[in-house]
Order: sequence, then structure tokens, then C-alpha cells
Amino acid sequence: MYIKRTLSKIIQEATATFPVVLITGPRQVGKTTVFEHCKESSRTYITLDDPHTRMLAKSDPHLFFQTYKAPLFIDEIQYAPELFPYIKIEVDRTRQKGMFWLTGSQQFNLMQGVSESLAGRVAILELQGLSQSEKNGMESVPFLPDVLTHDNSLALDVHSLYDNILRGSFPELYANPAINRMLFYSSYLKTYIERDIRQLIQISDELRFITFVKAAAARTGQLINYNDMAKDVEVSVNTIKSWISILETSGLIFLLSPYHNNIANRALKTPKLYFADTGLCCYLSGWETVETLSNGAMSGAMLETYVISEIMKSYRHNGLTPNVWFYRDRDKKEIDLLIERNGLFYPVEIKRTASPKTSDVKHFSILARLGLATGKGAIVCLYDKLLPLNSQTIVVPVGYL
Repeated sequence: MYIKRTLSKIIQEATATFPVVLITGPRQVGKTTVFEHCKESSRTYITLDDPHTRMLAKSDPHLFFQTYKAPLFIDEIQYAPELFPYIKIEVDRTRQKGMFWLTGSQQFNLMQGVSESLAGRVAILELQGLSQSEKNGMESVPFLPDVLTHDNSLALDVHSLYDNILRGSFPELYANPAINRMLFYSSYLKTYIERDIRQLIQISDELRFITFVKAAAARTGQLINYNDMAKDVEVSVNTIKSWISILETSGLIFLLSPYHNNIANRALKTPKLYFADTGLCCYLSGWETVETLSNGAMSGAMLETYVISEIMKSYRHNGLTPNVWFYRDRDKKEIDLLIERNGLFYPVEIKRTASPKTSDVKHFSILARLGLATGKGAIVCLYDKLLPLNSQTIVVPVGYL
């Protein structure tokens, strides 16, 4: 069963505008599948997962492009960065739109080749796991508190919400509902380490790296403390920083930067760590049932991770880079998320409550003191209706994301 992806529309627009369209993102989020459902019959599909094709691409790129003619769809392009200069030559020679579709999982090596060879010739799109709206078969738009309507809602009670969080967003888990979730994530982690991590760094102790990934999962939604993690994993701080960078590069986590300007001199400057997929995060941190998760010590952190991940997807799946931060100062005044768009800052608070109160958003007033022009704020929570909290803030049920 194919679930329509929001990015499909952006792929068509980019193909009509750019010679090369590249989709990046973690493994198994559907990069190949979304291209296949957009593919014209005239476009040839090639995967560099095939060792013979990969060998030809790496050893003789010129012969590769004599053998395979554009328009091409080249899957797993990161396995043969030798192709990038030849793609540039082909693009500059014919100057046609939509000549090459590319996918890749390892963003560091991939983006190095792209920046060196294809700058100005490529549309770079990012795909994450299924968004809540995609699961519900609904249109997705970039999240802003002042553009929400009653038409994009689907009620989520506590059990349904935490079932979504526990299952995660990998398409295979929804295309095949009978799949064993724990087995899926166990296999995913093994594949990730064997196929991605080993190509990026030399791991002498695989179990220690897994311990690190689990330590990171236990800290989703928290400020990064490299020293604390280093003690838990029993490696150096520099190793932790390197491994955090690897998780971020491969798309398993994202770091949310704190907002500060010249006025906000008391603002903290340490980023927060979030897992991109809550299902993987739950697996790594040992949550196996909806009941234990929704009532457990990490229920709030998992909800915050889920909400922020959904908001990020709403931008990325529409071909946009989200301009987002959090705010926290030394007086412990905090705003979970700041979204900047068109010169306005939109504050968002995330609460595990069905009874939101004005006091929940009292720190939104900080933005005016920082000299920021603000749009409408939002409190995302477990309330079941969209309604104003006050003149400047709207209550947004999680199901509206």
C-alpha cells in the first residue's frame, strides 16, 4: 500500500525547473518509492546498491553514461561520488530540465560531492518519515498558528497519540501493519551501523556505539550535555561530539539551536537534541507498550519530540527549510519552539495536558522585550478542539499538525 507523500508535488515542480533533483534523508523513509510514483515511463531506473552497476559507475563513469542515457533515476548516489563531475558535464552540455533524479542517505559525503560539482544545477529536497497528515491522507502545509483551519483535523485521544509515537513514521510499518515493530527497529539499527556508520567512521566497539545511541535516545528533548554522555558511555567528550555529528549527518537526530541576539544576553547557547523518529527513539529507550509510554517518565519528552518533528516535516516535505529555534535563559524562562517566517516570530509551547491555561504561555511575552515582531502563538496539547486561548494565542490539538 502506497501512502501519498506531500513531497510528490514539489518533485514535479523541481523537475520542471532544475536539471537535477536530489532527495536526501535517512534510510527507509521512502525516497526511492516517492520517486517511483512520480516517474515517467521514459526515465531509466538504476540502483547503485547493485555491485556490478556500482563498479561500473566508480571505475568508468564515462562508460556508465554511454550505457545509461538521461533521463535517469540513480538510486543511492552516495556509493559512487565519481559520477558527480560527469553529471555536471551532461547537464552543461544539454541544459535540459529534469535530466537526473538522485537519492542518497549519507548526507555528509553526498553533499560534499553536490557542492563541488552541482551547485546551482540541483534542487535538494529532504524526506523524513511519514507525517501525521500523510498517514491520514490529508494535505500538508507548513505549520503556522495563524493558518490553521477546522478542515485539517483528526481527533487523537491519548492512546491513539502515543500509539503513533510508539510506532514511529517509517512507511514500512504502515504499508505492512502486521510487521513486528521491535524486529523492524532491531534490524534497522543493525543495518544502519553495518552499512552507514562503518563507512563514515571506524568503530572498534560496536556495543559501545549502541550504548551511545541509546544514551542519546534517553535524552531526546533535552539540552545536550557532552560530559554527562561521555561518562555514561565511557568514551571521551570528543568522541561523543563526533558521534553526535554522525547521527545528525545521517538524519537520525536533529539539533535545535537556542535563539539569542544582542538583547538576549542571558539566553543559553546549548542546543537541544531530538530524534527524528519517535518509534526508533522509543525502541532504543526501552518503551514497548502504549500504556507504559504514555504514563512513563519520558511521556512529555516523547510528546515534545513528536510535535517538533511533525512541524519540521511540514516544512521539509513542502520543499522548505524551517527557520526554528527554542528560547531558554538563565532564569529558566523557556519557549519550546520559535518559528520565524516572513520576519515574524511565532512562539509554540507543547504541553501534555487537556486543560491549557494562560499561565502555560506566560513566557511568550519575552519576545516583545527581545525586540522581535511576533505572530500568533500556539499551545499544542491534548485538548480536542481548536480555539483561542487569548487574543494572541491559539490552542492547537495535536491532531491538527
